[in-house]
Amino acid sequence: MKIRRFFGKDMREALSQVKAELGSDAVIMSNRKLADGIELVAAYDKEPEAKLSIKKPAPSAPGQAKAAVPSLSEIIGDDGPDSLKALLEKQHGGSFQSPASAPAPSANAQHANQIASHLDFSEAFIDDVEASQHTSEFPSHQASSLNESLDNNSAAKSDELSQIKEELASLRNVLQYQVADLMEAKSRRQQPVHHYLIQRLTDMGLSQSLAEQLISYTPSHYNERDAWVYLLNLLANRINVTGNDILTQKGAVALVGPTGTGKTTTVAKLAARYAQKYGADSVAMITIDTYRIAAFEQLATYGKIIGCTVRKAQSSEELSDLLFQLRHKRLVLIDTAGFSQRDSRLIKQINQFDNGQMQPVKKYLVAQANTQYAALQRIIDAYEGVELSGCIFTKLDECYSLGEVLSAAVEYQLPVSYVTDGQKVPEDIKIAEAKSLVSAAAKLYKKYGLNHTTSNNVVKTARAV
Repeated sequence: MKIRRFFGKDMREALSQVKAELGSDAVIMSNRKLADGIELVAAYDKEPEAKLSIKKPAPSAPGQAKAAVPSLSEIIGDDGPDSLKALLEKQHGGSFQSPASAPAPSANAQHANQIASHLDFSEAFIDDVEASQHTSEFPSHQASSLNESLDNNSAAKSDELSQIKEELASLRNVLQYQVADLMEAKSRRQQPVHHYLIQRLTDMGLSQSLAEQLISYTPSHYNERDAWVYLLNLLANRINVTGNDILTQKGAVALVGPTGTGKTTTVAKLAARYAQKYGADSVAMITIDTYRIAAFEQLATYGKIIGCTVRKAQSSEELSDLLFQLRHKRLVLIDTAGFSQRDSRLIKQINQFDNGQMQPVKKYLVAQANTQYAALQRIIDAYEGVELSGCIFTKLDECYSLGEVLSAAVEYQLPVSYVTDGQKVPEDIKIAEAKSLVSAAAKLYKKYGLNHTTSNNVVKTARAV
């Protein structure tokens, strides 16, 4: 007798394998439930005829008796059809034939009958096994631990996938940078003068995009000196200036901008200039800065010196009433509170000028000339919903570069009205002129930027050596 193991996802599949491999004469010795199915142990006393060829025994001596070899059907007492189905029915029903009608079983046959008597492979048993498999193949604690393990594996795979994506993105950025650097190096070899001039413009404070635009209009046959002069003139032509528009026109003008830009001092300078030209009775000042300490007192002091009217408004309604009361004035200058471009109160202050009953108010942005280009962009973007009539650049005496504010004015198409270069009232305010601004930017670059760039190159060369 030989023994073999069979594996199946359920009992039916395992029994089908036993029947296909060993035939109907096979005896099921044992069964065991595994994590992924069922394991059966089957015994058989001869190889299947389809797979193995059985050698015929040698003829015995004439007088010798043949040894009787009982079949598996005789061992289990089955006189009927020799089929696996009949075997299962007899095992389940317990209807075995009496030993008297069958040949005497051998010792191996008795052992097989003892094992088979304790097994139950009926159709009902198979259905119960399959139902238990579909409901829960594992105990509750094992199932929960398995779910936790699957969740942990899924989380680990997700983290690994995210890390791979980040590495690929980083690699792509590096490759793009390398390719761009190679393309730029090639362009520099082909047009060395243009790239040198772009570097000079960016060192002067202009943005990279504006510098490239200006270079694109420069004739290629110009030498370095002629091209530089051409670029400065071209930049001056791109700057829009309004002239002395505030002091030559009537109406209400509000100066807006971030904190510390000099709005109050600029209002006083404009009021003093206007009083010199048209008289102190023709100009008035209003402050809506209720946040800064002594804001009204500072403006009132300037008004006393100039001899003009000074008022304070704490709401949009009060501002509207004051503008109506001061309608006979040729010019009304409004000083606003300084807020950061990220402060929500800035929007609230801007909305004060949108009162439908209020007369139109022109708004001018006041910005420091030494402000970084990125900060200027954020400031102008904060006033995107406001119709700005122009801008005023202050503190030119404190800056080392003018290219940043000129780039912002050109790229945002913001007209420049006035520039200030000191605290004196009213001397330190001038009408903006494009050529003067570009000339001042070039002088600052020659004085500070060029020397700084040259010294840096010397240091880098010394370190490389």
